[in-house]
Amino acid sequence: MKLPGLQPRLSVPHNRYSLMGLPFDAVSLSDAALIVTESIEQRTPCFLSTPNLNFTVMAQDDPDFYNSVIQSDLVVADGMPLIWVAKLLGLPITERVAGSDLFAFLSEQPRERKIRVFFFGGETGIAEKAHQELNRTSPGMESCGFYDPGFVSIDEMSTDNVIEHINSCEPDFVLVALGAKKGQRWIMHNRDKLNAPVISHLGAVINFVAGSVQRAPEKWQGGGLEWLWRIKQEPKLYKRYLGDGLRFLKMMVTQTIPLAVYSKKLAKKSDTSNREVLADTLLPQEKFIVTLKGSITTEQMNDLENVIQKALLSDKDVIVEGAEIHYLAMDTIARLLTFQGQLQQKQNVMILKDFPAKIITLLRMSSVLNRFKLI
Repeated sequence: MKLPGLQPRLSVPHNRYSLMGLPFDAVSLSDAALIVTESIEQRTPCFLSTPNLNFTVMAQDDPDFYNSVIQSDLVVADGMPLIWVAKLLGLPITERVAGSDLFAFLSEQPRERKIRVFFFGGETGIAEKAHQELNRTSPGMESCGFYDPGFVSIDEMSTDNVIEHINSCEPDFVLVALGAKKGQRWIMHNRDKLNAPVISHLGAVINFVAGSVQRAPEKWQGGGLEWLWRIKQEPKLYKRYLGDGLRFLKMMVTQTIPLAVYSKKLAKKSDTSNREVLADTLLPQEKFIVTLKGSITTEQMNDLENVIQKALLSDKDVIVEGAEIHYLAMDTIARLLTFQGQLQQKQNVMILKDFPAKIITLLRMSSVLNRFKLI
């Protein structure tokens, strides 16, 4: 059973932008570390997702995988190709924040009260070894427990006994290592039952901590060649990286590069004199109506956030009327994606109504059109 004490989840995203179909937070390594640390200190739940290129590609075809990202509290770009694409699109996501770097940064910072980590998953014996190594070497973290569920189903590794065992160790940070898809699903299945403020799937980290796999040298990481180092250590990964690379190139040619051109052209032509974000002010009705007019960019983000919070409090399905939209910035698109995730958690849906053809094209090139229901 979940223990009491956790505060409400983070409700407002941190400068989040749509990138290759997913919402990413524009944060540095130190920013992310501060968010994680404050979540632990304030007992505020933080589901941390760290999409790399493989993760981003897989999310295109897997709705559950995608949903785990839009329902995450912090999403960092763990891959140099993502940083290169952000630069192409003019987005302020300028620093790669690898999950392994973030964990190492937190582990290496001496603190009076160490962050209590629970290792869940990994290959046979790895979780125990990571447990021992962390307690032997880390000035900022301590392992309070570990569990290897073996090759069983999500339900079998989510029994009351398993969850109670994790909670009884009173972790601050549950590190999951089950393979990205299975790990994200396990977190989604159990996040509301776990008492740890921070939960994240960091599959490679457990191996790095245990010492069974060595990280690539910094020059390889900075040059975007960590994948080559991983293949050197684990040859079986080459098929995955080849498939990811080909899919990435296809997305670049058919969507991302056209988006870079089209978005700038659309923004330049858009009328910036009449921008509005309107909330439902009519008498009580079945659905909550949000109306967007003009070019909705960073300048309207506070207005959009206020309207979104009213919509969430209404506990209704939401219709976003967009007949008079001229342009949507990438941060606006990202907020719509995460808004959709928040509605899903409340068993509500969002529908986009009367969006102009040029905005439909923008959403398609942004790799998010199929995420929305349109009427």
